[in-house]
Amino acid sequence: MSDTPSPANAPDTPAAANFVRDLVRADNQQGTFGGRVQTRFPPEPNGYLHIGHAKAICVDFGIAEEFGGVCKLRFDDTNPVTEETEYVDAIADDVRWLGFEPGEPLYASDYFEQLYLWAEHLIITGFAYVDDQDSDTISVQRGGYGKPGIESPHRNRSVD
Repeated sequence: MSDTPSPANAPDTPAAANFVRDLVRADNQQGTFGGRVQTRFPPEPNGYLHIGHAKAICVDFGIAEEFGGVCKLRFDDTNPVTEETEYVDAIADDVRWLGFEPGEPLYASDYFEQLYLWAEHLIITGFAYVDDQDSDTISVQRGGYGKPGIESPHRNRSVD
């Protein structure tokens, strides 16, 4: 951290307006989700944050704050090879530096068992499948702008 002032100490600026806030406002007026606003910021703790993360923090935490809701800091700690506690601490510090309180952090790894059960359910009900191809092959088959993807040979195989 540097000694530069935090954005939280910056002069007041007019409230931002955008389609996300319009959608949240409309949902609240209709009573969707009981008027409760909950957002989340899900960084991977495998490095320091960049300016894009700062924007996401300001949108996610800012909308929650603006509408009297909460924003959950949920670490997407699904790749233990690249993750370190140093980054978890630095990310929480950066959220505070931007003027928001991260609260008690959540970790995706705490929910692996539930995620696994949901994945099994999606496979059994035909909404997902297991693809044993290597990542390079999957990337080529994915297609791209102006190029349709190629269906995986594993897409229609039996669940058994």
